[in-house]
Amino acid sequence: MIIRSEKWQEIPVLHIVEESKEKERVPVVLFFHGFTSAKEHNLHYAYNLAKQGIRVILPEAKLHGERSKSLDEFQLALSFWDIVLTSIKEADILHDELVNKELIDDETLIGMGGTSMGGITTFGCLANYDWIDAASVMMGSPAFTRLAKGQISYAERGGREIPVSQEEREQLFAALDQVDLSQNPGRLHQRPLFIWHGEQDSMVPFEFTKEFYEEIQKDYVDQPELLKWMPDENAGHSVSRPGMLASVDWLAQHLRAR
Repeated sequence: MIIRSEKWQEIPVLHIVEESKEKERVPVVLFFHGFTSAKEHNLHYAYNLAKQGIRVILPEAKLHGERSKSLDEFQLALSFWDIVLTSIKEADILHDELVNKELIDDETLIGMGGTSMGGITTFGCLANYDWIDAASVMMGSPAFTRLAKGQISYAERGGREIPVSQEEREQLFAALDQVDLSQNPGRLHQRPLFIWHGEQDSMVPFEFTKEFYEEIQKDYVDQPELLKWMPDENAGHSVSRPGMLASVDWLAQHLRAR
């Protein structure tokens, strides 16, 4: 198995693939990391996908890992949604690079996944891009605008002064509305989707994700095997090993089978 540290259009990525498949057009997964994490922290997902014949690209999010700057966690948190929106835009750049590098063609299946902020990014990409064939989301929320409003309210209740004007907030909410999959569930187009979430999650609300699952269930009545909901009643904001393995196996199965 090969792990290469590369830059694709100035985006640092780790490129993981079985050596025998390096030059082949095999299914690809773009997998996004969480807040305050870094691309290499998801190598266990990449390994378990790559050993099933999948090429994996782990991008570095803005202001994280190799792209980090001297910001404390609160300063970084103020940029949370800018980071997410940037990652959504950069996903399309990474897709273009896959085409330019001749690693995919019109027949190659492409998956996406992520944990926490990476799961949120994945939901946003599903709202934006039809080239995603299947997705796996852990601890993510599709309810961008509700989540952003909740984050601001929570910070202000805790006595934090948020240096963002009302006009800037409205601009942010308008931008988030455009990629808020909970407001536009039809954009899923019944694509294969796996969702894992801990019921005790104190960071990304479990209820938002559960409500979304219940909303989209009706769209999968004819093909229930394309939608997998895996709540964990004992888990908080940390994916269990069974959850990780299930998400990887499910994604690999649907990318190979379609």
